[in-house]
Amino acid sequence: MITVKKSQSVDWLLPFSCTELTRVMNAMLSAIGHEGKDVEINLVDDATVADLNSSFLQCDGPTNILSFPSTEDGSAQNIGWLALSMDTLERECFLYGQDRTEHALRLIAHGMLHLAGYDHGEEMFALTDVAVNAGLAATR
Repeated sequence: MITVKKSQSVDWLLPFSCTELTRVMNAMLSAIGHEGKDVEINLVDDATVADLNSSFLQCDGPTNILSFPSTEDGSAQNIGWLALSMDTLERECFLYGQDRTEHALRLIAHGMLHLAGYDHGEEMFALTDVAVNAGLAATR
């Protein structure tokens, strides 16, 4: 099950509806071999993601997405939760001329792959493309 938690101040920056986001994330999970797993995504602002970044990773400032793998013993169903900064998403799209929908999908796929246990490298980058394509198909 996909759970979406929104901050009223920034959720309007998401380039698709919560229903589409759920469909996208389910398609991505299926594409990376984790069909039916539980994931929570929190749509937050820069202040919230900066607090999380500092508290959990001892890094200063905001980032685009954070992944928090599940620490529940014996729960293979719940793979964790994500914090997606809508402020950073918007800023990166403006600064780098990126399409908001595709960039959002790429960040979500990246975060979900971390939840699934992947680390940066060729395999993760290839699976990111697979997940983004599945997400794009789910928005149509």
